[in-house]
Amino acid sequence: MADREPHPLVVAITPLVERLNAELVSPGDAQPDDVPLLWDGEPVVAVRLSRKPEGGVNTLLAEVAEEFGRPLRELSRTDKQQAVLRLEERGAFEFRKSAEIVAEALGVTRFTVYNYLNRARDQA
Repeated sequence: MADREPHPLVVAITPLVERLNAELVSPGDAQPDDVPLLWDGEPVVAVRLSRKPEGGVNTLLAEVAEEFGRPLRELSRTDKQQAVLRLEERGAFEFRKSAEIVAEALGVTRFTVYNYLNRARDQA
């Protein structure tokens, strides 16, 4: 497979798959949880989603906490707002259930996270 040009479908979806922290696997290596992608009715590739969908968000949360030098729950309100901005800049809110995961890490409600995001967008 390495000697051939990748299928156009594979080329088209690779950026999305990388952004989702997923991986492409050959149809023969696909597991029951993988998502097969068909072209003219034939499997071309399968997408293996991360076993921990929140893994990407948790990684970003850890990075931001490290930047602040303490757990996110211990941040002041202003710093929590800044943390949410940093997370948004890094794409944290593109993950499924990310607002809930961020809210839990910050010790605030999901509604508060959305308020921080809206306030920041209004100021931009």
